[in-house]
Amino acid sequence: MEGWGRYPRHDGEVLDCRLPEALPGTVSSRAGLIARGNGRSYGDAAIGEHLTLTCGALNRMKSFDEVNASLTVEGGVMLSDILRSFIPRGYFPPVVPGTKFVTVGGMIASDVHGKNHHRDGGFGEHVREIKLVIASGEIITCSRTQNSELFFATLGGMGLTGIIAEATFTLRPISTGWIVQKTVATENLGDTLKALKQTDDATYSVAWIDCLSRGASLGRSLIFVGEHASPSDIAQMPKAAPLPPFKAARFSLPVDLPGWALNRRSVSAFNDLYYRAGARKAARVSLVHWDSYFFPLDGLLEWNRLYGKRGFLQHQCVVPDENALAVLSSMLDRFALSGKASFLAVLKRLRGGAGLLSFPAPGYTLALDLPVAPDVFQLLDEIDKLVVAAGGRLYLAKDARQSRHTFEAGYPQLQAFKELRRTTGADRHFSSQLGKRLGI
Repeated sequence: MEGWGRYPRHDGEVLDCRLPEALPGTVSSRAGLIARGNGRSYGDAAIGEHLTLTCGALNRMKSFDEVNASLTVEGGVMLSDILRSFIPRGYFPPVVPGTKFVTVGGMIASDVHGKNHHRDGGFGEHVREIKLVIASGEIITCSRTQNSELFFATLGGMGLTGIIAEATFTLRPISTGWIVQKTVATENLGDTLKALKQTDDATYSVAWIDCLSRGASLGRSLIFVGEHASPSDIAQMPKAAPLPPFKAARFSLPVDLPGWALNRRSVSAFNDLYYRAGARKAARVSLVHWDSYFFPLDGLLEWNRLYGKRGFLQHQCVVPDENALAVLSSMLDRFALSGKASFLAVLKRLRGGAGLLSFPAPGYTLALDLPVAPDVFQLLDEIDKLVVAAGGRLYLAKDARQSRHTFEAGYPQLQAFKELRRTTGADRHFSSQLGKRLGI
């Protein structure tokens, strides 16, 4: 079994849970298990130490309160199904990650953040209530006022407090399914950080960053600023549906690309073309379909095969504001000097997270993908030292190889989380390969 990055791979028992009433008995009678949704965490977070319980079949939407725009669903409901059902009704999730092929349970367990974290926080901040299957098999209700310690431990807790059987969260009313997008081109990292900070009032902002550029162009980027379009915004497109459905993927990668396909030369050429094309659109305002703005990678199914059979590692860190320019400059310079190719490099601003182990912290987050290779691990160990020294941390939902030292240095509320696991008995029942590796 493997995560989306296809590294690492583990053998183990897999049990498919198809009935909610089967959860309590399974949990109370087994040890070393973890729940798994659609398997989109990149590393080993959704692989059980002994048993992986797949919960994607627990996918019923249970109720919707239109007065409060509050939706209650089972934990295995896919974000894509929520989008399919509620965009035509004029609602959008409060926060979405970079793919719509994730479950609500996985979004809560990872406390996912999106392009609007600087303004609206993570998904967990919009969750009103969860029903959690704890170690005893009991199903308890958790919220900010009821079993609150478990509630905040579960937000970002990577499934290590229990199984999210059901969740209630708030949707965002929208009048159209289009995004008004403005592209900002920057020439170096300093300009990029300043431009991102200047977009704090925007609902959405994200930067694609050229991680192979060096010298005066180190950190050059394209920043995509977005707002939900109004009916008057789309008046120029009379044939466009105000609330269009998501776009079905037209292409799928049928085979693993050879390891040499993504190299410094090919990715550098792609980055240069992409930057130049984006720079030509700078300062122009355009209308973009919501699917293209939020989920560009979903247009190519099984895109993880781009990195070949060995798989890839995603390194996502957050660095505090005061250290961002120096630390990110050093990181990007090391990546560029090594020639490690990543055309999927993203930079965003974050504010604090809601849960005990939530990843977001005030500062800038950089995420990039690197094909698995022997020398990549040493490079990332060196990068981790820079992150730790700056007071930053790595995202558990993307991690496949960080050390315990790096992890423990980045999460100051870890001991409180571990103590809660001990007192609730979660440490005797819920265990993932990630948890085992990091000693959670």
